[in-house]
Amino acid sequence: MRRMVLIGLAVSGLAVAGCGGDDESGERATTDAAATQTAETEAKDESGGSGGSGSGGSGSGGSGGGEGTTIATGESQFGEVLFDGGEQAIYYFDREATERSECYGGCATAWPPVLTEGEPVAAAGAESKLLGTTERDDGTTQVTYDGRPLYYYAHEGPGQLLCHNVDEFGGLWLAVQPSGAPVP
Repeated sequence: MRRMVLIGLAVSGLAVAGCGGDDESGERATTDAAATQTAETEAKDESGGSGGSGSGGSGSGGSGGGEGTTIATGESQFGEVLFDGGEQAIYYFDREATERSECYGGCATAWPPVLTEGEPVAAAGAESKLLGTTERDDGTTQVTYDGRPLYYYAHEGPGQLLCHNVDEFGGLWLAVQPSGAPVP
């Protein structure tokens, strides 16, 4: 049992270290990975996969009338938190207290916004009354939850939640509970 705990702590330390920093070299390092994730997500969405993550879509807004990004809940090491339909973990940026996004440039490369091309859909424990959208500076539509913009971490795979409570780009990145409150 003790060995499993030690292994878990070692893996946790590596995961947090993988969340990067907000220096220029960290921003450059995330560019290729984010581009790869964007291409993979777009390919999955176009092929009818379980996607809907929208982590790099080029949508012109949420007025398309079709179903948009799915927001659901799932179990994590922090309890029940928000994921998208492709099981990507979702985060808040604590610098943002309103629906207006402040994460652009290198920040949005490391922490891609959760985008949608239709009305977001609540599934599996997410509350539809808390879902909304906001327009980003580039005209894309970002999903909000409880009035706050939602983001992914560019270097996580489906089902992973590695970067909760990470200080980066001038604020903390926090996993989101189904109630809309950030995970403590």
